[in-house]
Amino acid sequence: MAPTAAAAGLAARDASGHLSPLTISRRSTGDDDVVIKILYCGICHSDLHSIKNEWKNATYPLVPGHEIAGVVTEAGKNVTKFKGGDKVGVGCMVNSCHSCDSCNQGLENHCPGVIFTYNSVDKDGTVTYGGYSSMVVVHERFVVRFPEAMPLDKGAPLLCAGITVYSPMKYHGLNVPGKHVGVLGLGGLGHVAVKFAKAFGMTVTVISSSPGKRQEALERLGADAFVVSKNADEMNAATGTMDGIINTVSANIPIAPLLGLLKPNGKMILVGLPEKPMEIPPFALVASNKTLAGSCIGGMADTQEMIDLAAKHGVTAEIEVIGADYVNTAMERLAKADVRYRFVIDIGNTLKDAIE
Repeated sequence: MAPTAAAAGLAARDASGHLSPLTISRRSTGDDDVVIKILYCGICHSDLHSIKNEWKNATYPLVPGHEIAGVVTEAGKNVTKFKGGDKVGVGCMVNSCHSCDSCNQGLENHCPGVIFTYNSVDKDGTVTYGGYSSMVVVHERFVVRFPEAMPLDKGAPLLCAGITVYSPMKYHGLNVPGKHVGVLGLGGLGHVAVKFAKAFGMTVTVISSSPGKRQEALERLGADAFVVSKNADEMNAATGTMDGIINTVSANIPIAPLLGLLKPNGKMILVGLPEKPMEIPPFALVASNKTLAGSCIGGMADTQEMIDLAAKHGVTAEIEVIGADYVNTAMERLAKADVRYRFVIDIGNTLKDAIE
């Protein structure tokens, strides 16, 4: 058995989701591996679902976190893209089979053997641990270079939230200047979708059930219009105006009225994951040639492209930086949607004190 490195982490032990200190093992540095000292890790809604076993697939102890930013401390002998001191990130995946059609196309996220950053079985049979920890060892293919202009703290959430909205916009033609895109839901995913849409030169309408987010959407995030989904007049006025909608909502809501906002041949792409099956009246799709699609993160080439474009256009997440000792409170607040718009844990400065 190859020697392993000890790392400090914050883990959930059971479905209460309470996070507490745990010493974990990281594999020794392989020839193709990059060792990363973690400085920041974003808190994604998936982390909350996972620690509470809401998706019924949790393996405890579970160390969450797949919005990782830090610096390279060591690189294996075959590594060509990274060296010590480089600013890097790791998103939702840490490995794949490297040989299937999806991997060969750079769409590792669709690989049948994809290994996720946490709560996944690695090639050596061990369970992967995420970024609420001091360091991580990752195959270089799954490491993203941070552009010099991209801050580590505000850039970390882009490794999940960013690619989750960038990828469907790219592949469904919702990155064309002058087109009109709706962003449904203004949370961790939605606020980044607004920023990317504006970077692409699009007209952006935020659709939200919260009238109180209007000023934020228009003034702080730069949206062109705001529609309250519960306001019949506003919904009627926006009917048939949008080329596409990025649906970031994780609640079960009526879909037909939202499909009505699309132009003929318009597309709604789901990136949120509601708990229950959705009900779609067939006429809502058939009558005007509409498409309902889904999208799951993105491949590594697209992730690098996304963060490079974000740096060029000044797209970052709106964050609240917290200490590692605050994670359980942050999870409680996240469950109530009490965050604008992403918590990011300052691992580098606070993890050590939180676990002692």
